[in-house]
Amino acid sequence: MKKLWLVIAALVISAGMAFVTGCSRKSNQAGSPAQAESGTQAESQAAKTAYHIGVVTGTVSQSEDDLRGAEELIRRYGKVSDGGIIQHVTYPDSFMDQMETTITQITSLADDPLTKAIVVNQGVPGTAEAFKRIKEKRPDILLFAGESHEDPLVIQQAATLAVSADFISRGYTIIWAAKQLGADTFVHISFPRHMSYESLGLRRQIMEEACKDLGLQFVFVTAPDPTSDVGVAGAQQYILEQTPQWIQTYGANTAFFCTNDAHTEPLLKQLLEYGGMFVEADLPSPLMGYPGALGIDLSAEAGDFPAILRKVEEAVVAKGGSGKFGTWAFSYGFSLTAGLGEYAKRILDGAASLSNPDDMYAALGEFTSGAQWNGGYYVDANTGVRARNQILIYMDTYVFGTGYLPTTEQEVPEKYYNITFNKQ
Repeated sequence: MKKLWLVIAALVISAGMAFVTGCSRKSNQAGSPAQAESGTQAESQAAKTAYHIGVVTGTVSQSEDDLRGAEELIRRYGKVSDGGIIQHVTYPDSFMDQMETTITQITSLADDPLTKAIVVNQGVPGTAEAFKRIKEKRPDILLFAGESHEDPLVIQQAATLAVSADFISRGYTIIWAAKQLGADTFVHISFPRHMSYESLGLRRQIMEEACKDLGLQFVFVTAPDPTSDVGVAGAQQYILEQTPQWIQTYGANTAFFCTNDAHTEPLLKQLLEYGGMFVEADLPSPLMGYPGALGIDLSAEAGDFPAILRKVEEAVVAKGGSGKFGTWAFSYGFSLTAGLGEYAKRILDGAASLSNPDDMYAALGEFTSGAQWNGGYYVDANTGVRARNQILIYMDTYVFGTGYLPTTEQEVPEKYYNITFNKQ
């Protein structure tokens, strides 16, 4: 996989994407959400639009950032019930036990004859099946999957486009970043369901190999699945109780990582209290876990990620976490929901092309002003085949108290792209 650098300057892309034969460095200079057109103007425009866009996210308890991205689209373009174009629904917290409900929630959006695009973020199990059912009846609808939980070949066959955090490159770069923070041990927290996903299970394998190469001890620990009988509350209580013991066992120079959003807040809360390090969340954001762990109110800063980052940073530093805790400067979940919705709208308006990935990055750039990105098309390690409709992306790591690590500048050794997934 070759590196791809993105420059989105005032929504104008300089340089084309380079995948196999070349690469180009890019930076994002698009305007912030706060500079978007007013809600009144947006709704007035939306009322004249002959299409609707369906958006499916998790709930606040499972994936708040994803949901806030949908709210940003509604703020800009209005909801269908008010004459706008955005129809937002959520999938259930226990989506593994209620897969048919998830499928129904997604497919029901296609019952509206004006629906011309559907964005699902995160693409939990059932998304591919829902997309297949929709395509049988409504092949005209654009079907976008953000952060699919289903295997790449499964979602690629069903979605018009799938976009995921680069689980291959980040398997190496997160370990590299942990070493830069001074970690000598890396604790990976997850559960069997997540480890059965190729995107998460393969990243775990890469992390373990990277620890060997970079001189860190790798430790895997199992925690309760929030979609199981214990629920979100039970899973979070387990993390609260176990983290102090993990720190005592492995030491303060241990970097922790968890694959589930619901685990993130209690993990951060205890690490800030008892010691340890945290490079970035599975789906990084200054909103992912930090506000609850720190007990800070960000309502006044809503939608202004530079301001959110500053306020979270002040709180982390005040707790003694300078140089030990990191994130992405912009919410991945928020930006992916909103960005894919924006991209769908531009395609439907004739202002963007589905065949031009740079147009997608320009849409994402609406929500990530000044961000450095890297990524490229997904390549199957078993076959060497490069997907044409799944793109993997990642951003530089921002360390509270010290600033950015040049994560996206690191050359990920080719060996990591050739590791094949061994399903647990």
